Amino acid sequence: MESAEVESDILRRVRTLLRELDGHHPACQSDRGMLRWTLHKKIDQNPSNSSVLVRILVKELERAERGDFRHYIIPLLHTLMYTLIKAPSIPDELCSRVYDFCKKLLTLPKPFCTIGLDYAMRLKMERTAPGMLYQRMVISEQSLKSDPYPYQEKIFIFADPELLSEAICNALVTDTEAAQVSQSPQACMCYVVIHAMQAALGEGCDVSGLKRSLQDMPTSDIEHWFRQVVAAVECAGHEASADRGQHAARLEEIYHAILSTLQAGDASLGGLQGTPLPNPNISFHLWTEDDQLWKELVLFIRPLSQSCEPNCLSQDLDSFEIQDIISDCECCEQTRFSVLSTDSGIERDLPTAAEEPFAPCSAETEQSRLQRKGGIKKKLSPLESVAFLQAGCNGVGAKPPAKPQKRASVPPEPAAPLQRLHTARIVLLGDDRILGRLAQAYHSLRKRETRRVFLTPRLNLQFYYIPVVTGQPNTLTVADHAVTGQEELCEVAGYLGRADPWYESNINTLCHMIPKLATMVRGKPSHHPSLACSPNTPAVPEDELMPCRAPLSPRERFSPCKPSPGLAAGKPSSPSKHLVTDLFITDVIAYYVRMGVQPVCFQVYAVKIFFNDPAQEPAEDVFLTELRTQVQESNPHRELNTTKKKTTLDGPGIDLTVTYRKVVVSDRAKEIAMSLRSTGLVMKAIPADEAEDLGCLNVNITEIVRINNLSGRSSSAVANRLKTRSIKIRSTEQRPFIVCLDKDSRRAYRNVISVEVSPCLEPSYCLQKTRTMKFSLHETEDVGLVKYMPKSLLLPINTFAGIIQ
Repeated sequence: MESAEVESDILRRVRTLLRELDGHHPACQSDRGMLRWTLHKKIDQNPSNSSVLVRILVKELERAERGDFRHYIIPLLHTLMYTLIKAPSIPDELCSRVYDFCKKLLTLPKPFCTIGLDYAMRLKMERTAPGMLYQRMVISEQSLKSDPYPYQEKIFIFADPELLSEAICNALVTDTEAAQVSQSPQACMCYVVIHAMQAALGEGCDVSGLKRSLQDMPTSDIEHWFRQVVAAVECAGHEASADRGQHAARLEEIYHAILSTLQAGDASLGGLQGTPLPNPNISFHLWTEDDQLWKELVLFIRPLSQSCEPNCLSQDLDSFEIQDIISDCECCEQTRFSVLSTDSGIERDLPTAAEEPFAPCSAETEQSRLQRKGGIKKKLSPLESVAFLQAGCNGVGAKPPAKPQKRASVPPEPAAPLQRLHTARIVLLGDDRILGRLAQAYHSLRKRETRRVFLTPRLNLQFYYIPVVTGQPNTLTVADHAVTGQEELCEVAGYLGRADPWYESNINTLCHMIPKLATMVRGKPSHHPSLACSPNTPAVPEDELMPCRAPLSPRERFSPCKPSPGLAAGKPSSPSKHLVTDLFITDVIAYYVRMGVQPVCFQVYAVKIFFNDPAQEPAEDVFLTELRTQVQESNPHRELNTTKKKTTLDGPGIDLTVTYRKVVVSDRAKEIAMSLRSTGLVMKAIPADEAEDLGCLNVNITEIVRINNLSGRSSSAVANRLKTRSIKIRSTEQRPFIVCLDKDSRRAYRNVISVEVSPCLEPSYCLQKTRTMKFSLHETEDVGLVKYMPKSLLLPINTFAGIIQ
């Protein structure tokens, strides 16, 4: 295909992508989300066209700025940066234009200025040291050992087995396992070396000869040249006075040293060739335990294979002193056992027996005097032991282990500051119910970190959400109640899609695509599931189609994947249809976690539940999206007649007392109390419009109003709506009701007579607030360090743009 035809074809694809953002969707709804993926796959097949795509995207960005099409800017910029990272070589003139455009975004409001600043900083380093962005991404995602850049990343996919079908879980396990095939550390090191050479030397690099040289080398030599290249690129990227020419000269020396093993005359310049971007390190987990998230994060930082032996653990536990935690802090409260001492420590207060003539005491007497009584030693699991957590600190950027001081007068050495060298990217698959579980786990993790800090200073935690609903997509033939039910289960995804059009186009489209791919039968022709939607749908080239995959049997599910002969031999793979199209879900997840770094913070709400049995302790829980109540039917026969009589006179429902703090524009506290009869209420934490406040509860109360007319008394249901941040509800006639959190029937509480809802406080704030109050009892406002700490517990979920106002 000639250059003019290639440019015209790429321009047509980019314009189609922009029309989708305007709401002009393809003829078949299931084609949504495929345009960006097929565009990048098209460039992967012919990497020499990367510069053409970058040039077109720069022109479209400049046109969008002049025409004030701001909703185009962030999608185009993400597409451009992803192309630039994977491209073998981009002219400095193009990088300069992109850099200048990113600097212009600094004059725009958030999120444009935030994304523009981030990409401008990256491009500045990329222009000085070409290939730096690719190198850093591969090193961190593959956890390659590198002193100049010691960062590590991992993607954890969590799915609730009770919310997703077995076929979906099997398909996801297959995709994640297949994504790791043939990605040995040695192969990834070779990719880094080859890409750095091409980015710096351009078409003067003999890629084929470089591949042959690296393929024939032993592992130790590959690691040596990998360290040399990484050091050269990182050094050039950090030096303020570094020159692109000097960097290219340094890499050229390494390049000739690597090629010195080839025989003379073997070098042949074949133009630019693509270097694969390895799939990130992904692990799939079925969420079956409440503390599973915390355990996986601890193991990510400190694997069990590196931990101490159990005997060493018990010895270290005895010698390690845990910090005392203030027991008055309710959110961080722990059960503590202590023995009251009546000894003042003053010699004259000793008993009379102590005034006898001095006599040397025996060892048994001295031991009994100093023996501690009444203590309880709790046996911890290996993951919760202090020695295990301390062992995880022995790495780059960690505190050195404490040494016993010989003299009390010698001050301790200052500990080295901790660095967050690990990044855990948590991807949640499901509907709003799994986000409710995430809010619970995140709250528990923050409380645990407040009691004993381990993960917070060492781990950068990022959350991502992909909606998955096991049902048919919304079409005209679907009943209204089914559509409403599916939308109700994905309120968070709907809000994120309205706030970020790129999230709507790339991620929300997976909601029904993942279940459809999971149920396809292997062996049929590789057709995209949307091709049967309409006979007028334009044909898609075979190299852009997705495969059909059948669910695995239980035995196949956890069996190791076998690479193809070419991959097993370590040879560069040819762009076959299977390899190009087989991992669509994994490709989209990788694109999401790599480019989606703008968080949308959701308020987590705390709920305290009181039961009609006075002997039963109140329950405390949290929710993210919804709290729903309904009247609980009374079963005992002795209450049946009274209930019928009450229902006949006052109508259905129960009498409630509602006390809430009204939300006003001035943000002043306005307490309101009212009594009413209701059949139930719903508290929504996710607004229906992205312009509304996320830190506000929308409460819909179904109120029963009595009506007197000529035919007698009757009642009607009236919707009562209010906005608040904290609310208390109590049944005045002691009739119980049911409370359900986050639309999850597994989190339903029965026999409830009172509920208190308020924004959940950050546990670290509660602890510091309690410490401050001990020294200033009369202070009601936040003073000192508390003023600068986050007060509310917010759950950040990453998208591509955050919230575009």
